[in-house]
Amino acid sequence: MPQDQDQPAGPTHERMSKVDTAWLRMDSPSNLMMIVGVWIIKPGVSYPAVCRRIEERLLQYPRFGQRVQQDASGASWVTDTDFRIERHVVRETLSVTAQGGEQTALQERLAELAMQSLDMNHPLWEFRLVEHYQGGSALMARLHHCIADGLALIAVTQSMVDGGSAPPRSGTQPAQGEGLEGADDWIADTLIRPLTDVLVKALDAVGDGAVNALETLIDPQKGLEQGLEKGLAGSLDLAKMAYHVVRDAAALALMPDDSPTRLKGTPGTRKRVAWCQPIPLDDVKAVGRALNCSINDVLLSCVAGALGGYLKSFGDDVAGKEIRAMVPVNLRPIEEAYQLGNRFGLAPVVLPIGIENPIERVFAVRARMGEMKGSMQPLLAFALLAVAGVLMKPAQDALLTLFSKKTTAVMTNVPGPREKLKFLGATLEQNLVWVPQSGTVGLGVSILSYGGGVQFGVISDSTLCPDPQKIIDQFEPEFTKLTLLTLMLPWNESAS
Repeated sequence: MPQDQDQPAGPTHERMSKVDTAWLRMDSPSNLMMIVGVWIIKPGVSYPAVCRRIEERLLQYPRFGQRVQQDASGASWVTDTDFRIERHVVRETLSVTAQGGEQTALQERLAELAMQSLDMNHPLWEFRLVEHYQGGSALMARLHHCIADGLALIAVTQSMVDGGSAPPRSGTQPAQGEGLEGADDWIADTLIRPLTDVLVKALDAVGDGAVNALETLIDPQKGLEQGLEKGLAGSLDLAKMAYHVVRDAAALALMPDDSPTRLKGTPGTRKRVAWCQPIPLDDVKAVGRALNCSINDVLLSCVAGALGGYLKSFGDDVAGKEIRAMVPVNLRPIEEAYQLGNRFGLAPVVLPIGIENPIERVFAVRARMGEMKGSMQPLLAFALLAVAGVLMKPAQDALLTLFSKKTTAVMTNVPGPREKLKFLGATLEQNLVWVPQSGTVGLGVSILSYGGGVQFGVISDSTLCPDPQKIIDQFEPEFTKLTLLTLMLPWNESAS
């Protein structure tokens, strides 16, 4: 049948994946499912130039020209026929008071934007440009999580900078990337690579894979029997995977609540944002090599120390306490990040905030990371999100409380290039990003590597943590203490 001549060329209607639908429905009065970030750019850039660059580069990804259309069974991506770049790139002027500087004003504005919903009648993303900020410019970004996960948005970022490449055309083979920052990254080495793309796609489509994963959570023995009936026993590797699924499903379902602290509770409807200056990445690597620990072990130990120090500043007893942070884990090949969408799981990482000695703490973190090696929990968490995407909203909310009730924070480790990037001829000096929290989780911690430095950022609920700068102020002292104690260790004796 010939196509109607009035019909626009190309697809205008695409069904949203079940996992992306789950993220779309997870907005709540306390937590909007938006990824929020900011670029600090020097020298400054102009609004017309930013509009042109974003329109030229970002709209090469069709998703950024599509709005969301919901229905009884889910949602679809529909081309926005009323798209205007001026609606999505907005001029912003900061209100700088005598009591606070430009950075304070920028942090306050980011916190406000984190709790302002995007317009559902148009594509769910927005940039706000502060043309004059500390001798340069600041470009704030908001993107709904249903569009893409963090790794995919890094690919988008790479296309926007000077020299950035367009997304691969359909049917072309993308070039093999170098992977995440640092060859000793335990997430890349022990969680991403062992998971086959076939299994991830099966879960993304929901179908039998995700349903069986959910049944395994409820009844591990039944889930194992069903897996064996479908031929898992025919392969030793798949049989081992089935065993790990059963073991880790039980661990995920029976995971106890973490220690009660003032950081847990009922969140309000306002956010706070804070960040620190970068720590040299080479210094972090040197400490890690000296202690035979990974970069992540060192950084997570500093996070645990900073949170413990923050709680102790209020007179809270943290001895023997641990808190749990959910860490997003990529489940896609790095070279396919340009395809957008959400393909990540969640790994529960326990932070020993009650250990005061930095050396003892970093070894405790290393031991906990070792226990996570080969874990199937991120894949099972992905399956839960896939199943949640086909449930009614009340049932989805009940299912997702599995994470928020057992978790104090969401923590991301965002990899970036070793060299600073250029944007419109200016230098991208700092690149900060925060992923959303869900349910009643009120704390988000970002560890960002970029341009030879490592930077910590915190976004918090103002009811549970009204001054996240007090947490931020603990990070560098914790790393300094760890460095000094490392230098004091008796290396000659230990080496013999």
